[in-house]
Amino acid sequence: MSNTLSSFSLSTLPLKMSSKSLTLVVFIAFLVWSSNFEACIARRGKHWRQNRDASASLSKKKGSHGGSKNHHSGAPPSPLPPKPKEEIVQTPPKKGPSAGDSAIFNVLDFGAKGNGETDDTKAFEDAWAEACKVEGSTVMVPADYVFFVGPISFSGPYCQPDIIFQLDGTIIAPTDHQTWGKGLLQWIQFTKLVGITIRGNGIIDGRGSVWWQDSSFDEPIDDEMKLIIPVNNTINETKPTPIGSNLEGKMPSIKPTALRFYGSFNATVTGITIQNSPQCHLKFDNCVGVLVHDISVSSPGDSLNTDGIHLQNSKDVLIHSTSLSCGDDCVSIQTGCSNIYIHNVNCGPGHGISIGSLGKDHTKACVSNITVRDVTMHDTMNGVRIKTWQGGSGSVQNVLFSNIQMSEVQLPIVIDQFYCDKAKCSNQTSAVALSGINYERIRGTYTVKPVHFACSDNLPCTDVTLTTIELKPLQERYHLYDPFCWQTFGELRTPTSPPIGCLQIGKPSSNRVQYEENDSC
Repeated sequence: MSNTLSSFSLSTLPLKMSSKSLTLVVFIAFLVWSSNFEACIARRGKHWRQNRDASASLSKKKGSHGGSKNHHSGAPPSPLPPKPKEEIVQTPPKKGPSAGDSAIFNVLDFGAKGNGETDDTKAFEDAWAEACKVEGSTVMVPADYVFFVGPISFSGPYCQPDIIFQLDGTIIAPTDHQTWGKGLLQWIQFTKLVGITIRGNGIIDGRGSVWWQDSSFDEPIDDEMKLIIPVNNTINETKPTPIGSNLEGKMPSIKPTALRFYGSFNATVTGITIQNSPQCHLKFDNCVGVLVHDISVSSPGDSLNTDGIHLQNSKDVLIHSTSLSCGDDCVSIQTGCSNIYIHNVNCGPGHGISIGSLGKDHTKACVSNITVRDVTMHDTMNGVRIKTWQGGSGSVQNVLFSNIQMSEVQLPIVIDQFYCDKAKCSNQTSAVALSGINYERIRGTYTVKPVHFACSDNLPCTDVTLTTIELKPLQERYHLYDPFCWQTFGELRTPTSPPIGCLQIGKPSSNRVQYEENDSC
């Protein structure tokens, strides 16, 4: 048909023709052309619709610059099917999300080298600055790299919630004294965040040996040391000079905590290892809603003041399925803590799980609703302990220590209201009030003394209960002692082994309790 149409033209008509005849010929030619056009449309309809879509799109774009009208005559065309969605492939930018729909900020993309020597602090800061803007984002610290990072703070409060710090590599601390100046209280800090999570299989290594060897012998020493007397009855009073104390470049006396959370809500730490901290390994201060599980804390048993997990002014804390070995308390619960639940924890070496010390320098301490259960302790100085200073105020109440397995623990059960971590402390009349302290199913072996209850003269311990206490002596390097109680009142709910006859049954007389109203929490 197209060939016929193209070959038909007015040039083939006779030169002499009436106007009426000419009009008829032109009309016939138009009919032929229309028939050919409709057939062409039928064959190319799909292509035409696509071209029309493109034209419509272009028309809309032009319309935004002043508008253009549709010049087609006749009825409006029927609605067209929507265009298929085109697949868009994007290349990740150098700085920003690494891949996928979620925002993943890899520190390598921000210039981190991960060779264990180059300072990667700035790269970590820059990655955090971007992640801070995106809710549910992830800062990625990849495996198989060692990142040298100086003192750093990952701060809110203007960060979006639910940020994940994915730690699969290793982060190491500086060991040169210039970095720390006169001393800092923390190395890595997360502050004023909501829903912050640190997770992964990575390591935070404080490289604390340079701090321990430079430790001053004026540092606080655990007061329970005075209860541990070697069998040969000799104690070395000569204090050897610390390694490096006479050398230039000594580390500052103020030691940093390896990982600290401050003023945060719903903080989670899981999976990681924190090792060789100069002082505390993991600290939560002024936090609400803390979850710690399946982590490992590791430092030598003779590394001074290296608490495993330190809680202060924090509420609603759950710690479980965790292994803690350190040179001080495996878990330390300080003032302002309530609703603390610790279970399925391995502790040792270390100084056990402690509430306190509380009330130092005449301060008020308030601790309540503490549960520690299903815990194993091996080769620790103390088992479960409450320690307070003379002269303090406030209270510790509603405490449960349950199902604790002791193995070669020097002092399994301790209350010490005369705690003093220096050479001499003056006697004070006021004290932190202790009541509602419950011990049940405490079993295992001890190497010094099974029970040591030393309560305040003016404010005795009350409502102390003992149930199923089964502790056997294990003669090793130390003198063995019988249970000791002073001003401790409560109840023996079952027979104990060894017998704890020193516990005073019932309550103290009212005229012996000097408890002022302003001491209440």
